[in-house]
Amino acid sequence: MSKAIEEIEQELGVLFRRGRALSHELAEAVHPGLEPGHYAFLARLEETGPSRPSELAAYFHIGKATAGRQLTCLESLGLVARRPDPEDGRAHLLELTPEGLTRVLAARTQRRDTLHGRLSTWEEQDLATLARLLARFNAEFS
Repeated sequence: MSKAIEEIEQELGVLFRRGRALSHELAEAVHPGLEPGHYAFLARLEETGPSRPSELAAYFHIGKATAGRQLTCLESLGLVARRPDPEDGRAHLLELTPEGLTRVLAARTQRRDTLHGRLSTWEEQDLATLARLLARFNAEFS
C-alpha cells in the first residue's frame, strides 16, 4: 500500500470521528437529548420532502421497526407529522412540521457558519480544489 493511501486512511479516520462529534452537536442544536440518527431523519425529510417510513428505512439501511421508533420520537417532539398518502390510502407520509423545519435550518446554518469560520483563511483556489477532490472521492463510493 502506498504511503499516501495510508495517510489518507488516517486522515479519514480523524474526519469521521469529527463528523460523528458534529452530528451529536447538530442533533443537540435541534433538540436537547436528540440522537444523531434522529437528526439524520430530519435532514433527509428536509431534503426530500414528505416520505413514507419504509422509504426512510430503506435509505438509511435500517429495519422498519427501528425507523418507526425513531420517527415516533420525532413526532412526540413535534418535529415530524404524519398525513395520509394521497396515492395509497393504507399508507402515510411523514413530513417536517414548521417547528421541525425551523430547527433543522437553524442547525444547518450554524454548521455552515462554523465551517465558513474555520476555512475563511484558506485561499479560494485551495477551497475549490478541496471541493473538487471531495466530490471525486465521494463519487468513487456512490
